[in-house]
Amino acid sequence: MLLAIDIGNTHTVMGLFKDDELAANWRASTIPTRTGDEWFTQVMALSRLADFKFNEIKYTAISSVVPEVTLAILRMSSERLHIEPFMVESDADYGIKNAYDNPRAVGPDRICNAVAGYTLFGGPLIIVDFGTATTFDVISSDGVYLGGVIAPGLETSSKELHRRAAKLTRVDLHFPDKIIGRNTETSVQAGIMFGALESVDGIVKRIWDELGGRCKVIATGGLAGLIAPKSSVIESVQPFLVLIGLNIIFNRVKK
Repeated sequence: MLLAIDIGNTHTVMGLFKDDELAANWRASTIPTRTGDEWFTQVMALSRLADFKFNEIKYTAISSVVPEVTLAILRMSSERLHIEPFMVESDADYGIKNAYDNPRAVGPDRICNAVAGYTLFGGPLIIVDFGTATTFDVISSDGVYLGGVIAPGLETSSKELHRRAAKLTRVDLHFPDKIIGRNTETSVQAGIMFGALESVDGIVKRIWDELGGRCKVIATGGLAGLIAPKSSVIESVQPFLVLIGLNIIFNRVKK
């Protein structure tokens, strides 16, 4: 089995692939001070919960945007699982061409999204990833990663608003029944949620204008399910696209 690990700024998502099928997945908080042994304990416990034995894991593939956590995960893989881990690099050839001005500046998670999205859906394609940041990645019809957009994520916007406005409390991230809030909580919810929705739909339409026509739009990330049902442009939700991309990339490199 392959243990795929997506280390994000807020959450670390792990998935076990068996015969190229995502057999189990987990989401943990990304804690920079967590040691390799602590990550290993988590992998053991979560594997048991999914009815797998951790010694069934034969490979590990990692995408990371948090260097401190990367070191701990690398130690876990090499010292505890006794597996030399595979790391996704932004400027490597994984079946798509990276047209960014500086290819190494693209996050590995965005490369994984692009590879998985293009493999599953072809192009042209826009992938909206709802995480700490909301990212928009654009892939052409011939498999070129053209670039994209980076905007504040839902949770990031909510926390920053609460931090800067002392009287505005933190709110649950869900859509209120009406856009006009009748209290502070629903007013904040309306601003964050409908603001994010209009931002996503508006940015996608501007990308369409720049591309010269409409194309398929898919969403991924932990918060995709909140926005996608109300969006006029998102056609499909693929919550574990980075993990799928890790599996695809690993298999291509291994071959």
